[in-house]
Amino acid sequence: MKLKPTFASSSFHPTEMHLIWWILYFFVLPHLLHLINAQFYNVDDNPSASISTSWIINTPDDSSFFSDGSYTEPILTVTGSSGLQFGCGFFCNGTCVSFLFAIFFLSKVDPSVPQVVWSANRNYPVLEKSTLQLTSVGDLVLKDVDGSIVWSTNTSGKSVAGLNLTDTGNLLLFDNQNATVWQSFDHPTDCLLLGQKLMEGQKLTPSVSPTNWTETGFFSLSVTAKGLFASVESNPPQVYYQLGGHGTKMNKEPTYVRFLNGSLALFLNSSKPDDQIYGIPKASSAQYMRFGSDGHLRAYAWNWAEGWTEVGDVLTGSYGDCSYPTVCGSYGICSNGQCSCPPQDINGKKYFEQVNYRQPNLGCREITPLSCEASQNHTFLELKDTIYFPFFMSFANFTWNGCNASLTPKSCKTNVTLESCKVLCLKNCSCKAVYFQYDSHPATGNCYMPSKIFSLMNNDEGYLYNSTVYVKVQNISNIHNFPTTVPRKKKTSQVPMILGSSIGSFVGLFILIGILMLLVWKKGKADEVEEDYLDQVPGMLTRFLYENLKAMTGNFCKVLGEGGFGSVFEGTLADGTKIAVKQLNGKGQVNKSFLTEVEAIGSIHHVNLSKVVTTMRGTPGYLAPEWLNSAITEKVDTYSFGVVTLEIVCERRNFDRSQPEEQMHLLSHFEKMAEENRLLDLVDNSQNHEAEKLKTLKVAAWCLQRDHAKRPRMSVVVNVLEGVNEVENNIEYHNLFNPTSTRMSPEGTPLLPSILSAPSLHVSFPMTLEMLDLTLPECIA
Repeated sequence: MKLKPTFASSSFHPTEMHLIWWILYFFVLPHLLHLINAQFYNVDDNPSASISTSWIINTPDDSSFFSDGSYTEPILTVTGSSGLQFGCGFFCNGTCVSFLFAIFFLSKVDPSVPQVVWSANRNYPVLEKSTLQLTSVGDLVLKDVDGSIVWSTNTSGKSVAGLNLTDTGNLLLFDNQNATVWQSFDHPTDCLLLGQKLMEGQKLTPSVSPTNWTETGFFSLSVTAKGLFASVESNPPQVYYQLGGHGTKMNKEPTYVRFLNGSLALFLNSSKPDDQIYGIPKASSAQYMRFGSDGHLRAYAWNWAEGWTEVGDVLTGSYGDCSYPTVCGSYGICSNGQCSCPPQDINGKKYFEQVNYRQPNLGCREITPLSCEASQNHTFLELKDTIYFPFFMSFANFTWNGCNASLTPKSCKTNVTLESCKVLCLKNCSCKAVYFQYDSHPATGNCYMPSKIFSLMNNDEGYLYNSTVYVKVQNISNIHNFPTTVPRKKKTSQVPMILGSSIGSFVGLFILIGILMLLVWKKGKADEVEEDYLDQVPGMLTRFLYENLKAMTGNFCKVLGEGGFGSVFEGTLADGTKIAVKQLNGKGQVNKSFLTEVEAIGSIHHVNLSKVVTTMRGTPGYLAPEWLNSAITEKVDTYSFGVVTLEIVCERRNFDRSQPEEQMHLLSHFEKMAEENRLLDLVDNSQNHEAEKLKTLKVAAWCLQRDHAKRPRMSVVVNVLEGVNEVENNIEYHNLFNPTSTRMSPEGTPLLPSILSAPSLHVSFPMTLEMLDLTLPECIA
């Protein structure tokens, strides 16, 4: 049944009544329904907290999730001048297995999702039940569920009185005089809030994606004494945008940019802006800027009807997206937003092809890669009317000064000839191109010789002067040039020799081709067998493509440690989970060992590992008991650490034949002395520090528990030695592993306690990590 509007009496014309009904139906009613269905927060403002306060991350309630799967648990809230609330607390999205301590926008009637504008631990998310604590000594500390410190303000002893979230979104610690001791505005991540300054020496760095908070380290937006610079982090960095950089610094005050209402302003020499970026609408409500993983700085504004919308692409000028370094990938040429590869040369030779023909924005690759070993065959492919962004930045501010502040004298030359630049580039294997730009006389100009090529920009419309790019390529045709004439002899004597040599060459060539085909076929069969074998391994771990692992680890940049066959690198999965990736070195036996070890470890699960190599290798006497029954856990290193600690503190070997028979095995003797309450008899009595000695002995005993579940993680051990955590009280000294019986390894070698090479050990107290000579990763699982 259709509902028809009726009116008791009206002076309106029927046409006017239809218009009023139409407005009510299409404009007013949807917003009323939205308000009815919207999620109401009604969170009262609670902007402050005092010292000695703790907060724990609780299990998210299913009804508390937003439409995109995100979740917030505010601990402080305050209403800003825009009417929106700032929240400070815990945030997660996606699977919500890891959390950020963050500042975010909230709305009491929210048609959108929370907008995170700052976070403390985006590179190291924490797990559920982790703790944030404002300690009694004034330090704000975030600890993971295992007690390890992930982040801290490092403000102990600075008379901190409390924590406050301001109505501008700034989180600060203040002292008894209400002076600021620490503030989040001094530690920006990827966002600027309205009114916030980005000071000289500070920078914004983007996260990988909205669900992967790890900073990319590829782009940066930074302030120096000369101005604001957006750059891609190559070696050296290449600037694609700058504000200022041409004036002279007249005072000693730090330069900064500030997000004003309607602009991003540069303050170089005075209290008035020296330069400004306009094009940002005046704020009628809340606004913020975010520096994205594509190098764009975008402004967002709150609209009560639509939520958060983009209102400005701050760094994008009249040249559009083509002025960004990764818009078309390496060697890609951008023209009106479309990507293509460098064309063929005048002889029809093709040097580049698309990485993916369906996704031209991924860039181009060399068909024949440049080789420094064959540098004599390097030549140039000419690309007329083409701009390269670092050099073109010199002219974006209407000045002909050649090389901007970011370009080194080695890579940039002014008032030179094109040929001299080509010669310099050919002599330097790291040089990948010559970018030449001139005004009215092509004889001389300015040139730039980058060591890495990102996206290029078409200059058909003559945006900026005359410009040509000469890309260095490998001219493979020159490799095969060789003399084709020989001295003449009698014609009759040459024919049989040429014919015989030709036939012999063809026969040899066919034999060689046959051998190569056989080797390739055998290799292919071996690879198929290996792949089939891997698929049949019981409990096979998740397999990743090398390209994916390369992306997860940031091109294998952060080394966590060295292992049996290679290095272990830190990585991050798409959901923010931290992983360790081992990259194997060598060939042959590594491949065989890897297959054996994958089969052995297929049933092992560790929250921080994507692939490990774990055959039973190590010094006998230091191996945890689970090595002997193949039930390997992440606590095997804790056990080994316990043995070493005990040796150092007791100043003797783990197994020492010079001792009486009942004391040869240090662990057995340790158990006995513990039962008799005589642990201090194991250490040198000539020094004091009995409490510290006893504490270290207890740490060793804790690490040596036979049941691996009762051993601490190494991160907890580190915290105990540093005085952050306390030693577990209920340590079982009678449950240590006692290697008194000889056992056999899988290879048949007796596992006997080790004999240390040093004749004696000596240590002073109190003990520290430095005295133990520990090398630990920055973030310990």
